[in-house]
Amino acid sequence: MITRFSTVYPGHIDLPDHGQNATPANERRFSNTELAGVFGKSERIAMLMDRLGWDTLWMAEHHFQYEGYEVIPNLLMLAVHLAHTTRTLKIGCGFNIAPMWHPLRLAEDYAVADILTKGRTVFGVGRGYHTREVEAFGAPMLDQDANRDLFEEQVEIIFKAFNNESFAHHGKHYTLPPEVPYRGYTLKELTLVPRPIHSTETWQPVVSASARGLDFMVKHGIKGAVGGGAATLQQGPITAYQQAAARAGQDLKLGENLMLGIFFHLAETREKAVAALRPLYEEHAKMFAPLGFLPGATPAQVAAIGKRGGWAEAGVPTLEHYMETGAWFAGTPEDLVAYLKDLENRYPGMQDINLSTPMGTPEALMLEQFQWVSEAVMPAFRRQ
Repeated sequence: MITRFSTVYPGHIDLPDHGQNATPANERRFSNTELAGVFGKSERIAMLMDRLGWDTLWMAEHHFQYEGYEVIPNLLMLAVHLAHTTRTLKIGCGFNIAPMWHPLRLAEDYAVADILTKGRTVFGVGRGYHTREVEAFGAPMLDQDANRDLFEEQVEIIFKAFNNESFAHHGKHYTLPPEVPYRGYTLKELTLVPRPIHSTETWQPVVSASARGLDFMVKHGIKGAVGGGAATLQQGPITAYQQAAARAGQDLKLGENLMLGIFFHLAETREKAVAALRPLYEEHAKMFAPLGFLPGATPAQVAAIGKRGGWAEAGVPTLEHYMETGAWFAGTPEDLVAYLKDLENRYPGMQDINLSTPMGTPEALMLEQFQWVSEAVMPAFRRQ
């Protein structure tokens, strides 16, 4: 049953306009001062969520985005800061993109964050999806097989470092340690200093839900963050994760160890909620459609999304379409409670729900929506 509520704030600034008739994504450019303002915004969001009793604020690691959409490059540094401005809120790394790190530096930095925040930093790893980011850091992204090979070896190293007093690794990409002379002996093993002392709970996004990827997650005890839409169908990643656990000899309830993400907007009526959500959905589509994260959009529709207007003529999928799939929700708080209760019935093992405002939602509106959820939605589940 649903007991924990979280959100994703990917790190967008307050954009001056929204929707298909607003500035195209590739034409947006903001000053360094405007981009740096995201950290004050992060503080205000975290402090409100902490006061309202939310469980986790997830943030996303991204780089070089002068367009203003995702501008937090170091989640662990920000997590330490936010944990010191809040009391109980957990700060989730959604996600540290492993191919852009040396695995031992990532393991060390997380361990420090775990200790300094007394376990309130939640570890998360991902493979990445921006070529501008991953390839700029010298790792493969265009070659998906190479990207996955590198990612899996890096995660293997991270867990060896977390879970062993000393370790060695000999793989395709890394030999750790190198056998070099050190203070009178030949180096054979390494010790991560420090290691995490509170938690090594780890999350990863579930995207393709391939058997290989899910088997890897289950092997390492990695929990899955699943998007809405098709993911809410039992034929999708939710059932696939359960099946991967079964292959590993684990008996998980449907939805167990998974977090379901839904983009939402609340209003006094469904009609008002849809009207308010539409330009935010369109701004979200402008950002993510060219990256392959608007399911069902054709290349011609993606090209149309990159321009001002004309989306209907091009047949671009509408907000209503994604509301039907379950990826997006617009309605009253009572409607949202009913929707979540239905999910709870379908997925009895699921404890974590992620209710997120879309990319580009203004700060004031985000805070309003989070407060509304805490007052009118969360109590229906916390009473359990």
